[in-house]
Amino acid sequence: MNVKINTVHFKADRKLEAFINERLEKLQMFFDGVIGSEVVLKLENAENGENKIAEVRLLIRGNDLFAKKEAVTFEAAIDLATDALRKQLVKHKEKVRGN
Repeated sequence: MNVKINTVHFKADRKLEAFINERLEKLQMFFDGVIGSEVVLKLENAENGENKIAEVRLLIRGNDLFAKKEAVTFEAAIDLATDALRKQLVKHKEKVRGN
C-alpha cells in the first residue's frame, strides 16, 4: 500500500513513519480494495496535553474513508484513527458484500 505522510510545522522521524506504515498496512487484512492512504500530522496550540492531531484518509475503490483523532502523542492518535478506520472498513465490506 502507498502511504503518503505530510507533516505541518515539524519533521517526522523515521521511527514515527515506520510506526504509521506498520499500523496502516494492518488495515489491508480487513479489506482487499485498499489502494493507499494519506496521513497529515499536525501540532496544535492547546491548553491540555492533547495537542497532536492525526488525519488519515484511506483510499479505497469507490470512495475514501477518513478519520481525524487528537491525542497526547502521534502514536496514540494514529492508533485511535486506525481503530476508527478498521470499524469503517468492516462496515464498508459488509455493505459491499450485501449488494
